Amino acid sequence: MEVSDIEQNLRKTITKFSEAELVILMAAGAAVLLAGYRIKKIAFFVVWFIIGLNLAHFLMPVFENMVPEIAGNDLWQNLIPIAGGLLLGLMGFSIEKVCVGGIAFALVVMTIAQYFGTDLQTLAIGAVIGVIAAGAAVMMIKPAIIIATSLAGSYVITMGIIQLSDVGMNMYFPLLIGIAIFGAVTQFLTTKRL
Repeated sequence: MEVSDIEQNLRKTITKFSEAELVILMAAGAAVLLAGYRIKKIAFFVVWFIIGLNLAHFLMPVFENMVPEIAGNDLWQNLIPIAGGLLLGLMGFSIEKVCVGGIAFALVVMTIAQYFGTDLQTLAIGAVIGVIAAGAAVMMIKPAIIIATSLAGSYVITMGIIQLSDVGMNMYFPLLIGIAIFGAVTQFLTTKRL
């Protein structure tokens, strides 16, 4: 896959949100980034809401093909992604280990799909890596929650920065990793006694 194809895939993902939606998502991402373990129930809801929102945006063409009336209706265009986010967000209140494993899996697959494309072979490799990451996350629950929430918050903030500024796509991984490290270190330092 060419660099321009990778850049187009990333641009397609982040331009789905309005500026106001990006600011709200970035604020939620910052809360998850810096205090994910302390607010893990809320963080799980936020992370799963964002995953559901992205998934519903991704599946919107399928919904439009099934029910053509929603294609031109702004209400449905906004309501369906929010409903998808709420549906998965409510799941975040349930089982902690499933949530941590699911977050680790989803973060790996979403990052690989956005950076390397969505062809079947790439997604299969991403799924295998995601299953390994999910298994490791469940075995080490506290560090996994901190790392997963830091990565999730970093992902949202990075996507917002790229969309709202003139930062190029070549800064995707440096921003993602740098912000995630900052968030993880902050959480490890503030949750020593928990």
